[in-house]
Amino acid sequence: MNPYNLADTFAVLKPDLSIDPVTVSLTVYRDLDRNYAGFKSHTLVSRHAFDMDWPTWERHPAGDELVCLLSGQADLILRTPRGDEVVNLAAAGSFVLVPRNTWHTAHISEPTELLFITPGEGTENVETPEDLRANRPDKLNKTMESNHD
Repeated sequence: MNPYNLADTFAVLKPDLSIDPVTVSLTVYRDLDRNYAGFKSHTLVSRHAFDMDWPTWERHPAGDELVCLLSGQADLILRTPRGDEVVNLAAAGSFVLVPRNTWHTAHISEPTELLFITPGEGTENVETPEDLRANRPDKLNKTMESNHD
């Protein structure tokens, strides 16, 4: 058996706790939605490299997301009822647990790699959470697609 690398193969944790390796492609998130019934009761383990801020905000209604720093530095911004909370990830191995339904984005100050464990079902993306409050449902993307491209 050969090892996988999360840079080019994601891992899908299925409801029965078995794991499918999934080759990363330009359509990987659409493929996950299609091939795993909207990602209902599935969890995605993925790794992404960033050299700039995320262009949108996202949230995961199916559960908490774990975001772990592998290298670099990132500020995760969580939109909470008390206002925006900034969590600085500066040491490899440090992680944040993003609570279910919490809008979040990231500011990236240097080349950074992050590991994600994401309950993908119902993931939503918007340019800003204010788009929803302004009744701009046209700005909402309700697929597994994310900032992690």
